[in-house]
Amino acid sequence: MKSVAFLVLFLTGIPFSGMAQTAQADTSGLKWFTDLSKAREVSDATHKPIFGFFTGSDWCGWCHKLQSNVFAKEAFITWANKNVILLELDFPRRKQLPAELAQQNQALQQAFQVRGYPTIWLFYVTEDKTKPNLNLTSLGSLGYPAGAEVGKEEVKFLNDANLILAKGKK
Repeated sequence: MKSVAFLVLFLTGIPFSGMAQTAQADTSGLKWFTDLSKAREVSDATHKPIFGFFTGSDWCGWCHKLQSNVFAKEAFITWANKNVILLELDFPRRKQLPAELAQQNQALQQAFQVRGYPTIWLFYVTEDKTKPNLNLTSLGSLGYPAGAEVGKEEVKFLNDANLILAKGKK
């Protein structure tokens, strides 16, 4: 596990809990947060790691493919609701995010050194009581399940995700 200090309060001076669109339930029954502080609250309460999905929602073909071939499958929905807190970190090209949300997403992109999409990081967030920082403890990362059997991409993705969760058990 890798731990990184994340300077949330210095980045904007604005608490993230005031951001618009903090959680959305999609038609599949998945609840996606966009606000890290809200996702962290639920993560803390449930002791589940955050599943940070770095995406380009309006332009990334592989992100759309991951959503349809993995996230829309019943096995993933059941797994996600049981094991993780979903956080969408969007980098759209044709729409503009609220400034606070864009700053949050960019800061997390830099903290995790995300260079391509889709990228998923599984992580925990803790508050540093001595400084206005959040500490990110990464468990591992995932992307589109390369080499998976066509039509069963969710099987490989979930196997890989479960290996990361098993290594990161507290």
